[in-house]
Amino acid sequence: MDMQYRNFRFFSFVFAVMLVLQLAACGGNSGSSAPTSSPVVVFSDLHFNPFYDPSLFQQLVTKDFSEWAAVFQSSSITKPTAWGQDTSNPLLKDTNYPLLVLALSSIKQNLGTSPLVIFTGDLLGHGIPQQFYPRYYTNLGISPAPTTPDATAVAAMKAFTNKTLAFVMGQVRASVGNRPVMFALGNSDSYSDYGPNQDSNFSPDNSFLADNAELFYTTFLNGTVDHQEFLNTFTSGGYYSAEPPGTNVIVIGLNTILCTTLFYQVQGANDSAVATELDWLDARLASAKVAGKKVVLLMHAPPGVDVGTTVGKSSAIPINTTTATMMWWPAYQSRFLKILSNYPGTVSLTLAGHTHMDDYRILTPSDTLEITPAISSYSGNNPAFKVFTVSRDTFKPIDYSSMNYDLATNPSQFNVYYTFSAAYSLQGDLDASLIQLTPALVSNASKQALYRGFFYSGHNSPVSITDTQINPIINTNWPFYWCGLGNMEQQQFIDCVNSY
Repeated sequence: MDMQYRNFRFFSFVFAVMLVLQLAACGGNSGSSAPTSSPVVVFSDLHFNPFYDPSLFQQLVTKDFSEWAAVFQSSSITKPTAWGQDTSNPLLKDTNYPLLVLALSSIKQNLGTSPLVIFTGDLLGHGIPQQFYPRYYTNLGISPAPTTPDATAVAAMKAFTNKTLAFVMGQVRASVGNRPVMFALGNSDSYSDYGPNQDSNFSPDNSFLADNAELFYTTFLNGTVDHQEFLNTFTSGGYYSAEPPGTNVIVIGLNTILCTTLFYQVQGANDSAVATELDWLDARLASAKVAGKKVVLLMHAPPGVDVGTTVGKSSAIPINTTTATMMWWPAYQSRFLKILSNYPGTVSLTLAGHTHMDDYRILTPSDTLEITPAISSYSGNNPAFKVFTVSRDTFKPIDYSSMNYDLATNPSQFNVYYTFSAAYSLQGDLDASLIQLTPALVSNASKQALYRGFFYSGHNSPVSITDTQINPIINTNWPFYWCGLGNMEQQQFIDCVNSY
């Protein structure tokens, strides 16, 4: 229990630091008026699957994306895929058109006075190429499809992928009005094959970035960033920065897929590209600090331990560990965290996705990261997104509500699942509240139970992507999940789990 006690002391110290910083920022004057707040909708991992109704494929290939909504509306499939339905194809757990409509309708209802919308990656469904090629060759009378698609098939796949992307982004734009959609690229936003048989060297490839840069600029960013500056960084590395009108913040959209161990399995394979991106991040944070602006930092894959992969999906529940799967290569994570630590208080809000779960990380004593749950139910979660309450001036988060869609009952709309401040009885600065909550998840059984339930956005008998039982968060593996919240380094995590 020594390590557990030291963790308690660490989080108590961190919370005290956060409280001092908060009081300093407010001048310690309890009589000052609260800053004007604003809602900000954050959604992630949409993973739209255009193949959910096989009978529509030929129409989708031949028609312009502007006609796709009518094609999908002609389908006999009128509801999201429920739990236990179509279990033979895990890709059907991705977002179909009925779920897309429900999600975007709820997002629209929750926009309020927000000057922007945030999306943290993965517009496209899993395995677009994997699903496209068999259908393409079947239409040509060729079955099975060749192992290596020919150049004509590859061009057709890219054209179909681009149309899918344009359709989804157009649906989002129609729902949010003129607000810019600030985004980060996800691992599925690519021409590369990503699914159950994914490539090990996946990334948002340069041809995808070049082909779709204008689409992201016009349809999502709505022209709210210098055009040439955006093209320079986005087409070369998939990242950018923007200063949304009506705010005093700089939004930085990183491409953290470049940093990951899952998609770049050879250490050092991406050193040059990551170094360039992190140098750019360092310069942007320095510029923001000098200008007196706050930063909203967006990414898809978060740093820290990949807890789900570390725990595994077998029936054997681990009780200790000698290793841990990291999201990022250690050198990249260390450099990133060092950069953040050089600018305390500059980053107001850090957001990620990728895990599909409702979670968070404590990056530094002054920086926490919120992981937004997925719209797709591919990983056993109910579809969900969050509506943050932020300071209008600084975008410092104060609270959030989780909106979920219960696939067990297929309701007519997304509904409020929980509100952080009410559920955990914590008020005020969200970063400080999360740091205060972390040790309480050990000492307070009721709060721990809430965290476990919220993790899968209310689907508390989760199934894996192959619809076999996976490990729920139970007493035996709970130390893995808790230690992953605040122990960013691999050995720190291992020591925490083994001494819990």
